[in-house]
Amino acid sequence: MRMPALYLSHGAPPLVDDALWTDQLARWARDLPRPRAVLVVSAHWESAPLMLGATATGVPLTYDFWGFPERYYRVRYPSPGAPELAERVAALIPNDEPVAHQPERGLDHGAYVPLTVMYPEADVPVLQMSLPTLEPDRLLALGRRLRPLRDEGVLVIGSGFTTHGLPFLRDPRPEADAPGWSREFDDWSREALERGDVDELAAFRDRAPGMPFAHPTVEHFAPMFVALGAATEPERPPEQVVDGFWMGLAKRSFQVA
Repeated sequence: MRMPALYLSHGAPPLVDDALWTDQLARWARDLPRPRAVLVVSAHWESAPLMLGATATGVPLTYDFWGFPERYYRVRYPSPGAPELAERVAALIPNDEPVAHQPERGLDHGAYVPLTVMYPEADVPVLQMSLPTLEPDRLLALGRRLRPLRDEGVLVIGSGFTTHGLPFLRDPRPEADAPGWSREFDDWSREALERGDVDELAAFRDRAPGMPFAHPTVEHFAPMFVALGAATEPERPPEQVVDGFWMGLAKRSFQVA
């Protein structure tokens, strides 16, 4: 069965304490076909050339955050490694684009935080891949190369956050009202997705309202383009499964067929 591709607004580790988000994500996962493996592109790993993370089972997680309570650093997610998927990904990349391996790098929180909710038994093989660029056109092309994996039972996930203006937040409560820049950017992205307007989305730096406050750095929006590129018909409007805000940040998430 062909798997969809997803773009998730993954959130910081405390998002797993948010009952609404965990319910939304768990329900979503239950509605998906069971994947043979998961390939995650996270906002928290930028590296060129394209790099593939640990393929061995049991490599420790990457706790790439600071200032949180100790319990968040005790989370474990011992998902099986996916060496065969790593070989398959490398084979899909053109010969003139090198692929490197970093076998000691475990899943970072952009990968394991949503997976602890989606597949809490940690029984699905997972491979993480770096963001080799932040340019939308190149990430769309990367997604197109990964598209055949969907017919092989692989769930392709781009993990970021629809708005991520952390320096401009003034209210740290999860239920905080969204700032104007976050709502404006989210409304714009929703409308562009409803139209299937990939070109508009790719020009977000110049066209989206709320910039640059919504994304003072753009790595949390970039994984979206891998998911859109992996779509069978990128211009077909995706199913927008999750919306709303957390700490004022837009957690819009969707799946493409």
